[in-house]
Amino acid sequence: MSIVRMKHKKSGVTYVYESTSYWDKEKGQARNTRVCIGKLDPQTEEIIYNKRYKEKQSVKKSVGRPLSLEYKRRFCGATYLFDKIADRLGIRDDLSVCFGEQYRQLLSIAYYLILEDTAPLSRFKCWGASHQHPHGEDIPSQRSSELFASVTEDAKQRFFHLQSNRRMEEEYLAYDTTSISSYSETLKQVKYGVNKDHDPLAQINLALLLGQSSRLPVSYRKLPGNLSDVSTVKQLLRDLESMPIKKIKLVLDRGFYSQKNVNDLYAHHYKFLMASKISLKWIKTHIEEIQPSMVTRANYSAAHGLYMQSVSTTWDYSYTKPRTGEMIKEKRRIYLHIYYNDQRATDEKVRFNLYLDRLEEELQYNRRDPRHEKAYGRYFTVTETPKRGIRVTPKEDAIREKEKHFGYFVLISNSIKEAKEAIGIYRSKDVIEKSYNDLKHRLNMRRTSVSSEEALEGKLFVQFVALIFISYIKQKMEKNGLFKKYTLQGLLDEVDIIECFTQPGKATQVGEVTKKQKEIYEALGVEVIS
Repeated sequence: MSIVRMKHKKSGVTYVYESTSYWDKEKGQARNTRVCIGKLDPQTEEIIYNKRYKEKQSVKKSVGRPLSLEYKRRFCGATYLFDKIADRLGIRDDLSVCFGEQYRQLLSIAYYLILEDTAPLSRFKCWGASHQHPHGEDIPSQRSSELFASVTEDAKQRFFHLQSNRRMEEEYLAYDTTSISSYSETLKQVKYGVNKDHDPLAQINLALLLGQSSRLPVSYRKLPGNLSDVSTVKQLLRDLESMPIKKIKLVLDRGFYSQKNVNDLYAHHYKFLMASKISLKWIKTHIEEIQPSMVTRANYSAAHGLYMQSVSTTWDYSYTKPRTGEMIKEKRRIYLHIYYNDQRATDEKVRFNLYLDRLEEELQYNRRDPRHEKAYGRYFTVTETPKRGIRVTPKEDAIREKEKHFGYFVLISNSIKEAKEAIGIYRSKDVIEKSYNDLKHRLNMRRTSVSSEEALEGKLFVQFVALIFISYIKQKMEKNGLFKKYTLQGLLDEVDIIECFTQPGKATQVGEVTKKQKEIYEALGVEVIS
């Protein structure tokens, strides 16, 4: 069963239907039946259910789930925790709106992925038999493949919108990409590119958007494996236009910097904080202006271990009108935050000298590498005579010029005036790196492990849902000091062993809950299971 939206051409009203698939034996093909359940609110995009659907739902609730017909003892402590988080973050309600009754299966697979991290989905039957979960029944491999294939782009985007409505207020959004390797030759977007895990396989890229303060995922997008980071910003801006976020503020790393991308951010009136290359002429000029006064007590922040200064300057903004082709050029204010770390300067100098040693050795013994030809000419003068052979002389001026900027890095922003505030926001961006680590290792997505586009889309979505749960739990663990006592796996194992017992005709009974388990529930903001 899935949710379908159809817009009436004359009235402009978008009606919502429950679509159920079935197999027509006579025609030998899949067919659909649709039942109208309401219409879509044009402002909130939430469903306004009709009277017939509400009555039907009230009957379902009054009847309730069927009582157990057999004696069962299952683990329920961790899945109970996930149920409560799903209610708190609105995940259950939003999945139900977007996917109908299929939401139970989606949640059950998400729970399984979190608790059984590296286990394949073929092991779900064993896990499902020993755990209480939303679907309550086995999901065979064939059924999970069909479930993944049923995840439509429309339903996925609506889920992103509904979740954004609940959580996005004034916080910055961190954006980054990662690579996911694949052996598949049938997936269209699997290409060879710059693999961030240094894996020699072809890959797809995944772009992820997270709330900087909530630390919860907002949305994701699958990209071709040969696409560079800098070229993804244009589509990101298009995606954000459709999101129900009033004030968009982005945090981007250096790989997304380009003059065009900065111009586009200004054009959309988005606030941004972005790392930039210090090799750019306008940035080098400002660094050299403040260098004499940079390393002083007044500019040092012990909390960040950095010397820092901010410069208010102008950005040469340009924009081409789409209809007339007229080029508009203006000056826009931009804040340049300059940072210096003496330990970083030392490390960079050591690496640079090792690099120069390598270049000099290649020249001295005539083992030139074509990839290093520009560097040879930049840092060395090479002479050769029949009597003395090859003589390599360093270009000291060029080397000093390179060393002059060691230890420096910069951030640019059109809204943040203070360097200390900027570095605090930017460093919190490491939440996205942790999320990618959870996605790849905790949720077993280092390889795609699917062979069809539809299955990949569905699997990615379920893993994204699971990532929301993991991000929420880790945020609470960090806030309440639980990482001093537990790893994430250790905490889940501690509550997972709580049992529940069902018997014919009677309510479910929950087993003993220890003091440690009660403390975990309370620290995570969940009422103790009973």
